[in-house]
Parts: sequence; C-alpha cells; structure tokens
Amino acid sequence: MGWILIIVSILVVWVASLCKIFLAPSSHSKPTFLDDGPAFRKRNVLLVVAHPDDESMFFSPTISYLTSRGHNLYLLCLSVGNADGIGSIRKDELYRACAVHKVQLQQVKVFDHPDLQDGFGHVWNHDLLAKIIEEEAYSHGIDVLITFDSYGVSGHCNHGDVHYGVRKFLHDSSPRNIEAWELKLQVFSKVVASSQAKGKNP
Repeated sequence: MGWILIIVSILVVWVASLCKIFLAPSSHSKPTFLDDGPAFRKRNVLLVVAHPDDESMFFSPTISYLTSRGHNLYLLCLSVGNADGIGSIRKDELYRACAVHKVQLQQVKVFDHPDLQDGFGHVWNHDLLAKIIEEEAYSHGIDVLITFDSYGVSGHCNHGDVHYGVRKFLHDSSPRNIEAWELKLQVFSKVVASSQAKGKNP
C-alpha cells in the first residue's frame, strides 16, 4: 500500500510539472518552454542525451510534445551505452523508441567515440562534447537545445558532462541565438540564450 502512495505522489508531481512547463501562461519574468505566443513558429530542436534509453526515461513527454506540435526534432546520443557490453542492443532499442515517438530515424545520430564510453568511471571531455554538439547544431540549423541539468537529473556523471558540453558550446562557439533548456527533476528551466549570455554563469 505504501508503494502505491509513493507512485501516485510521483505521478501527481510529474503531471504538475508538465502543466507548469507546457500550460503556464507566458510572463515577462519567466520564459515559457517554446512558447511563441499566438504566432506559432516551427523550431529546429536538438535533444542531446548521453545513452540510449535516456530519451525514454527522462524526455518521453518532451519528445511527444515536440512532435505533436510539429517541431523538427533531432536527437543526438553521445554513446551507445556499452557499459554492460550490450551497446548494439541498446542502440537498436533507441531507434525503435524513436520510431514509436515519431522521430524520423534519419534525424537520430548515435556516437560510439572511444573517449565517450558509458560508465560512472568515465569522465567525458567537455571540449570534445562541445565540438560534436557544434557540428550537429550547425549542420541542422538548430535554434533550440534540450539536455540534462548539471546534476544529470539522475546523478549519472555522463549526463552531467553532456550538460557542461552543451554549455561550453553555447559559451565558446555559438554566434547566434540558440535557446537552451535543461531538465531539472521533470521541470524545464531556460539556461541560456547564447548571444546574450556569453561570460555569464546561468
């Protein structure tokens, strides 16, 4: 019985978070997630994750929202998640999940870089991450980035490294306005509009 109450409580908080993200009226003091007001504008969105299954475990409602609104979604997964030796299986599962989420498979990219291997003992180089993210962002004309918060939502170090790689790209390389959003325990917050925030710590 106790477990049921815990699960129900988590679901209530999660639904409330989604309402806060997607249904809150826009205000001058708080940005609203991809709210263009009455004039809808289709955006080129890059979701940056660390491992296959991150997209489903953490960003499933976000992906559903983006695709249902007609935004052009790209997914960048920075490893195959091979910590347990099943990277090829996890990669296939990612593609299947993207098909279910109606993300075009040609807009999904999975890296298997020797310096970006899955695991709590593997620290990922933020310069390398920023370079990869830069190439993807420029090649697809990305104007919105979505990723983990600095804690990595679940505390996984690879998730946190992805966050810092995104921030490094925005701070060092991005010459134009790119919105960046981070997921904090199921609540999005806007971390930076790059051209306005260089030299600041969001």
